[in-house]
Amino acid sequence: MEINCIAERQKAFFEKNRTKAYEFRKKALLRLKRTILYYEKEIEEALYKDLGKSDFEAYMTEVGMTLSELNYAEKHLKGWMKEKRALTPLAQFPAKSFEAVEPYGTVLIIAPWNYPFMLCMEPLIGAVAAGNCCVVKPSAYAPHTSAVIKKILSAVFPKEFVAAVEGGREENTALLEQKFDYIFFTGSKAVGKIVLEKAAQNLTPVTLELGGKSPCIVDETANLKLAAKRLVFGKYLNSGQTCVAPDYLLIQETVKEEFLEYLKYWIDKMFSAEPMKNQDYPKIINEKHYERIMKLMEGEHIIKGGFGNKERLFIAPTVLDDITEKSPIMQEEIFGPVLPVLTYRDLKEAEDFIKKGEKPLALYLFTGRKQTEKRVLREVSFGGGCINDTIIHLATSRMGFGGVGASGMGSYHGKKSFDTFSHTKSIVKKYQGVDLPIRYQPYTNGKKKLLRLFLK
Repeated sequence: MEINCIAERQKAFFEKNRTKAYEFRKKALLRLKRTILYYEKEIEEALYKDLGKSDFEAYMTEVGMTLSELNYAEKHLKGWMKEKRALTPLAQFPAKSFEAVEPYGTVLIIAPWNYPFMLCMEPLIGAVAAGNCCVVKPSAYAPHTSAVIKKILSAVFPKEFVAAVEGGREENTALLEQKFDYIFFTGSKAVGKIVLEKAAQNLTPVTLELGGKSPCIVDETANLKLAAKRLVFGKYLNSGQTCVAPDYLLIQETVKEEFLEYLKYWIDKMFSAEPMKNQDYPKIINEKHYERIMKLMEGEHIIKGGFGNKERLFIAPTVLDDITEKSPIMQEEIFGPVLPVLTYRDLKEAEDFIKKGEKPLALYLFTGRKQTEKRVLREVSFGGGCINDTIIHLATSRMGFGGVGASGMGSYHGKKSFDTFSHTKSIVKKYQGVDLPIRYQPYTNGKKKLLRLFLK
């Protein structure tokens, strides 16, 4: 009943047209920014309780990125809202052609647990900037962060404009029964299918930010020590619970042994030889996921890590060798601190291996050859990625982020977020002083000749 009321009130509030004004949107973004800064310490404490994130990692991957996105949206909002002129075809002379953007209306944002603050706030920023009313559903798996999000949004916005709905599966189901004008979902492919199915019943447009098995290719021309360092950072950040984390390594067999030594070196260097004692290393979100990840390692050749602590939900940074495409760990997205290692002889073999599976959300390539860069970008389809680094492609407001195929649909960040939550209307304004007769009946051969000229 409460969810029904929120949805109805938001529809009524949107119809008042207040959210469409530039000043209204800008002030909303500024209020959100000030309130996040005020609750910054509380947000970091919640992220530590839910995921064991240090204050440094919490700021780097969640709070700081959110504030950066807010600053970018505030700076560019007026330009995004402006009408965009377009050339008018000769056949439509005299006229003015332009595109105007409008908000969809009421938006549902369903956030995941792995980056529970940032992946809730960043789409919200785009939705508010675009002039929508929003219902935000934080993840029940991160209850402390969910509570802080609700506290912040309640302090910043009236419920008829932006509301947070806490809870689990029951609340998700109730929300998906409402008729929203747009749905933005971040999470697993399995739940994404349910969201898409529910949205289809009302012909509601959606953005799905999913995941998949993102490969990391390292060839013999790469700077192996630096590649290992950057791979270790991207793989074990947030204890591997990152949708764009390198899921598996494809290493050219001629440099495999050398590269594995560098991997082990950097794991010890970053997390210490006794990672259990590292207070800055995050935990696994819950027991269910802990057990799932530990099971994936059973019977495999472990060359680093491979142990955990169930009570603390801790799994050491792990590397598995002698993995094949049929290994259990290659049958699902790992979403944990375990890196399977596979080898390849030539680039085509690596490309063919990736193409056998679903299109990944991310791809990482370490190489010293420009020709290899061009070939992989041309031959392999994936959501986005990096050359000679990992995961940083999503940490910018100047490019969009999103998946392709089974890894998602639609994109966001910066202007892409504004565009995602906006409908673009194409308008032709015809002037009344002149009215060319060519399009009107009766049709003649002379008109047909002119028509061919105009429509060349």
